[in-house]
Amino acid sequence: MTDGSSAGPDFNVIARPTGQGRFQTEVQLRGGPVVADEPVEAGGLGGGPTPYELLSGALAACTAMTLRLYAERKGWTLPPFSVAAAHSIVPAGADGMPPRDLFTRNIAFEAPLDPERSGKLLAVADKCPVHRTLMRGFEIKTEIGTALAPLTPEEPTRHERDMEWACND
Repeated sequence: MTDGSSAGPDFNVIARPTGQGRFQTEVQLRGGPVVADEPVEAGGLGGGPTPYELLSGALAACTAMTLRLYAERKGWTLPPFSVAAAHSIVPAGADGMPPRDLFTRNIAFEAPLDPERSGKLLAVADKCPVHRTLMRGFEIKTEIGTALAPLTPEEPTRHERDMEWACND
């Protein structure tokens, strides 16, 4: 066990409240920390993205990476593009369906693409690793104690291999 003062050799993601405001939290990530918070209107300081914005960012980033990798493998030159993603809740339905999460994603190219290429890129976007994770569901195991136990995150090259898989025709 570690004392939790730093991330382990495989770099666990660690979040700690900053002591500023009700919600502000510093998240230690490979590459440097990110501050997460809630908007002022929700009682936060507005000092960073919300947890759902971070999750939406993961979907947008993975989509952009996967599309670039696919275009590179195909020898395509894509016009500059952006991927936006947002989380919302679909309310419970009158038919008894429970509320559910909805991620809306928009891929915007700065120049038109032919319909065949657009269709192929849309199919590849739906195979990006984060999209697949969100769609298939997952299990969360939680332990509690007095020290952070070293976790075993996915191997560093796993995401890249999953993106390569997504690019297979």
